[in-house]
Amino acid sequence: MTHTTDPKMQACIDTCTKCHQTCLHEAMNHCLEEGGEHVAPDHFRLMMNCAEMCQTSANFMLSGSALSTQVCRVCAEICDACAQSCEEIEGMEQCARVCRECAESCRRMAGSGATTTANVQERVPAEEL
Repeated sequence: MTHTTDPKMQACIDTCTKCHQTCLHEAMNHCLEEGGEHVAPDHFRLMMNCAEMCQTSANFMLSGSALSTQVCRVCAEICDACAQSCEEIEGMEQCARVCRECAESCRRMAGSGATTTANVQERVPAEEL
């Protein structure tokens, strides 16, 4: 049996996956090779956190989690912070752009879910919250 993913959700999954790949690749290659401000602890940590959060967000959506809208909301915040950090460093324009695109996609996804704590509790057993 094939499961069809909502096109809006699939677009967000794709955007999160692209952001995960971009941040991880840029951090591990471009930033490490450039050194200096590219590997400043706050910037480098944020890039790694962004990559991880984007992968987590995609995983939550792929699994059909009732909590995916909350995860998308947090992902958008982290992507915005990463984009801002990248915009302050020369040569990080592509990463900043991809992070902004992901933040916007996650905001749309978080806004569309209308998942509140109350209806999450209705759909998810308390021991899983």
